[in-house]
Amino acid sequence: MKRYHICLFMIALLAACHNNPEPARDPQGYKTRLNFGPGEETKIAEALLSLTDSSAITLKEGLYKFDNLSIAQLKHILIQGAGADKTILDFSSQSQGGEGIRVTDVKGFTIDGLTLRDSKGDLIKINKSENVVITNLHAIWSVSDSTSGGYAIYPVMCKNVLVENCYAQGASDAGIYVGQTDSAIVRKCKAFKNVAGCEIENTSHAQVYDNEFWGNTAGFLIFDLPDLSKRGGFVKAYNNYFHDNNERNFAKSGSFGSTWGVGNAAPGSGVVILAASDIELYNNRIINNNSSAISVVSGFFIDESAGSKINDHYFPIPKNVHIHDNVMEVGPAFPPAVYEHHTGKILVGIEQQLNAMDPSRKNARLPFITYDGITTNILTKGTAVNPDSLCIKQTGSNLFVNVDALNMTSKKWHPSTDVTPYVCK
Repeated sequence: MKRYHICLFMIALLAACHNNPEPARDPQGYKTRLNFGPGEETKIAEALLSLTDSSAITLKEGLYKFDNLSIAQLKHILIQGAGADKTILDFSSQSQGGEGIRVTDVKGFTIDGLTLRDSKGDLIKINKSENVVITNLHAIWSVSDSTSGGYAIYPVMCKNVLVENCYAQGASDAGIYVGQTDSAIVRKCKAFKNVAGCEIENTSHAQVYDNEFWGNTAGFLIFDLPDLSKRGGFVKAYNNYFHDNNERNFAKSGSFGSTWGVGNAAPGSGVVILAASDIELYNNRIINNNSSAISVVSGFFIDESAGSKINDHYFPIPKNVHIHDNVMEVGPAFPPAVYEHHTGKILVGIEQQLNAMDPSRKNARLPFITYDGITTNILTKGTAVNPDSLCIKQTGSNLFVNVDALNMTSKKWHPSTDVTPYVCK
């Protein structure tokens, strides 16, 4: 009899569990999920301002029009669209704010599956945040000129950033910009019709691979600039396709069109390494960037007072730059836009000087790798030939020029195409 009662009790208990199941657990661990559709823009903006930790916002397929959006001081946040070609956030009527979307001090932020377009300033700026994932995002200005915002995708002063499967177009500085950040990956992205396709600036421990940057002024920049919060370095760029970056430079005057900014990038630049150290550039296809495939230059090349800016966060001379196993080709002539650009005119002058010095070159193009030749010797008064460990392992002819930039305005100017001192030992 007791056994019969026990069986009835167990059956009743199982039925109760079946009728009152535990709440389903979110597989991504978000405590709150909010869903919105087109026409609910006011609700969305309000929801973002009152968001709590561990929240996911899902935006259904359609067109949304916003002034700007802001998220700050939170943990574990997701903004999810239906796909970059399906969920579109339009900021063309923006009346205030520096960005379309601004994210500040968020630990664990993911944005996935959206298009952002036509903000007045940057399309998305993620500031002072950690564990950031930007994926399947298109960030686009309809017109590529100085009226566009500076940066399309813009994580800055962050830690642990992943930018993948993204597309950036129309930025008047850089389509994909990672600045003053520790630990970053940019992979499987595309950038077109920007001043710079992608820029890694004052960022340490970055990897850039499996990307395609084309149709920009310059394909890929690795810069260290003065007066910023940290020094960059330890950047690897490999398995990328940088091609046909020959467009005019339309950077705004002012902050990033100034002496130190991307306004210095010459039309026709494939890769520019400026004042950055511990860099490895390898297994890339660098094709038809018709001014210079790769340029390695110091801060002194664009500002003779760079030495006065040296501190723990900035050193103007690139060191430990390793260039190897890249495929490089250039077209038969400079792009037309180069003749209107201050740095571009210098590149033209170097090619002309080389051919005047050596008629056997028969009007050959500027060599693939342009090195300004400004070394730490100017600070130490040393005489070493390669004191900063520029290491090149590339095959082929017309490979390299040491510009001898310090003598460029004197009668002693003698650029050299001898790569021997810089061949990896």
